[in-house]
Amino acid sequence: MLVIDVGNTHTTFGVYGDRKLLAHWRVSTSSRRTADEWGFVFRSLMEEQGVTKEELFRVVISCVVPPVLDALRQLFGGLWNTPYLVVGPGIKTGLFIRAEAKEVGADRIVNAVAASTLYGGDLVIVDFGTATTFCAVTAKKEYLGGAIAPGIGISCEALYEKTAKLPRIDVEVPERCIGRNTVEAMHAGVFFGYIGLAREIVQRMKREFAEHARVIGTGGWGMVLARYCDFIDVFNPVLTLEGLRIIHELNSS
Repeated sequence: MLVIDVGNTHTTFGVYGDRKLLAHWRVSTSSRRTADEWGFVFRSLMEEQGVTKEELFRVVISCVVPPVLDALRQLFGGLWNTPYLVVGPGIKTGLFIRAEAKEVGADRIVNAVAASTLYGGDLVIVDFGTATTFCAVTAKKEYLGGAIAPGIGISCEALYEKTAKLPRIDVEVPERCIGRNTVEAMHAGVFFGYIGLAREIVQRMKREFAEHARVIGTGGWGMVLARYCDFIDVFNPVLTLEGLRIIHELNSS
């Protein structure tokens, strides 16, 4: 089974054999990529791991970029003729959505399904992506809603684009909070400021619904940030892929 999570900046996808993740990849998301090009990307990387498209029995997709979803529908529904499932209205998730369902992104629902199934209990899920999302899920699998903040990468770009003299910087772990020059000061402000942002939102969400809630982290930027976030209890880099696998199981029974 091929599972695909299309984000605004990156697309992650993986191949499962039964419930085991055999391999997974991360590529740039491009709304200009055609169905043929997406097919080439998937086929090339899968074949490196000894998996052919003919072996696929199902594809499960979570997508927040509509033009990419159109291309993937054309690929799997036409060119490859492989049965596919898109996470959206009408799909079984096992969750009770207490927020406005039409306003909740597919990726947030998939993360909530995975976290509630794998870890149980009251949870706060933090996904460090292009945007950083915070989701609250109760032990009864009620999806309460959450918060959305600009991702740390967007924060760096905003400093450069909205100021006259500040340079463009990459995200780096600073040695100190008191920068001795402009670049050091920017690294300190962005990095430590972002950890503070995440901690504050998590603490407030806990106070609103469950002080004892476990915090589950995921997302591309989480690979850099999670180890410095002492409020994160578990970091799972493939949480979304696991959620897509679980959603397939829920909709196959």
